[in-house]
Amino acid sequence: QHKDAYQAILDGVKGGAKEKRLAAQFIPKFFKHFPELADSAINAQLDLCEDEDVSIRRQAIKELPQFATGDNLPRVADILTQLLQSDDSAEFNLVNNALLSIFKMDAKGTLGGLFSQILQGEDIVRERAIKFLSTKLKTLPEEVMTKEVEEFILTESKKVLEDVTGEEFVLLMKILSGLKSLQTVSGRQQLVELVAEQADLEQTFNPSDPDCVDRLLQCTRQAVPLFSKNVHSTKFVTYFCEHVLPNLSSLTTPVEGLDIQLEVLKLLAEMSSFCGDMEKLESNLKKLFDKLLEYMPLPPEEAENGENAGSEEPKLQFSYVECLLYSFHQLGRKLPDFLTAKLNAEKLKDFKIRLQYFARGLQVYIRQLRLALQGKTGEALKTEENKIKVVALKITNNINVLIKDLFHIPPSYKSTVTLSWKPVQKADASQKRASEDTTSSSPPKKASAGPKRDARQIYNPPSGKYSSNLGSFSYEQRGGFRGGRGRGWGGRGNRSRGRIY
Repeated sequence: QHKDAYQAILDGVKGGAKEKRLAAQFIPKFFKHFPELADSAINAQLDLCEDEDVSIRRQAIKELPQFATGDNLPRVADILTQLLQSDDSAEFNLVNNALLSIFKMDAKGTLGGLFSQILQGEDIVRERAIKFLSTKLKTLPEEVMTKEVEEFILTESKKVLEDVTGEEFVLLMKILSGLKSLQTVSGRQQLVELVAEQADLEQTFNPSDPDCVDRLLQCTRQAVPLFSKNVHSTKFVTYFCEHVLPNLSSLTTPVEGLDIQLEVLKLLAEMSSFCGDMEKLESNLKKLFDKLLEYMPLPPEEAENGENAGSEEPKLQFSYVECLLYSFHQLGRKLPDFLTAKLNAEKLKDFKIRLQYFARGLQVYIRQLRLALQGKTGEALKTEENKIKVVALKITNNINVLIKDLFHIPPSYKSTVTLSWKPVQKADASQKRASEDTTSSSPPKKASAGPKRDARQIYNPPSGKYSSNLGSFSYEQRGGFRGGRGRGWGGRGNRSRGRIY
């Protein structure tokens, strides 16, 4: 008799609004007493989750976790994951809460439902399921996120990573790098290998293909925070030296307004501190050295054919030189006799002349900047113009320290500087000159993510002897891409999801 009564409740989903509201409450309430009607009950509740009346839908969704018992749980998780595509914010929040509540009952079963939709579901469901994991997993307590659960997440994520877009890749890396079991050296190493696989460092680099450039940038950005003295960046640094540096001037930017060359050089500089033993060290150091020379001009009167004598002095590109000089200084430590034994005397003399010329311009610029910032504190330093000057001073001080090291006989590689765009302890105006003395016993720590990318700001130095030839100072913060969907990374199976900027 009770079975018939329950069946009558199930049939209520075909009735009017009142019957449906009652059914939405009573189907889950008595569900556990009628295991033989489990399928019919879940299907009836699903019908209510898709009802035209929003209040009935919300009621039905809210009660879904009550069906998540035993073998039914993965199915309920699968259903809830599909319901993430709802555009009604209250409904969407109910789905999120319902998923979190069944997560606490059986995390692995819930993840099974989520990943099944990520791998096989509609694009909108896949996108929202990945976002759900990237925002909610970190809120779950340790007793839910066991080692076994984390291993399951890693295994399933690897399947997803076989075919992803730039945005999905960034979110999946956020999920994986937040897992407790991957905080160890071997865990970080595993993540670096995942990123290297995604970056496809075995392929030929095509500088004119924005997708190819974008893939390398996105992957390298994910790898940078993972590197340390125990997790080496050697594979990435080698690839940059061998394939990217020689093509620097022909790189196609994947995003309008991004100084792609500076972006690449910043990434190389950040990774260079954590490079291990490199197979072709001398050849790669030579590539780095040659690229540095391109940005270290000879004084006009020293030009070989004398044509430049008396003409306008060359512009000094401080941001580029900081990155290249820092990278050269880091890798040079591994082959300290490169400048003295691997270069002929003529080349070394030429390099010293270039360093000297650059240092001369640098000193004038540093004096101008210090003068401009003198006595400024607090709010005064927060204006856009002064912020740029502060960064300019960090850059020029860094270059100054590195040039001094290379002027030693023999060249020294002992000084430690913090790259100008890396976070440092809060500094006021009196400490702005401290970049010159910024020393620490270990390489600069990696930030977990770059600041938001601003539009490039141009700083024109104050007028003076060097004002016409120092050129304008370009400052661009590094940051991730933001925005809407566009072209995919290409060549990732038959999924052509777009990349995010």
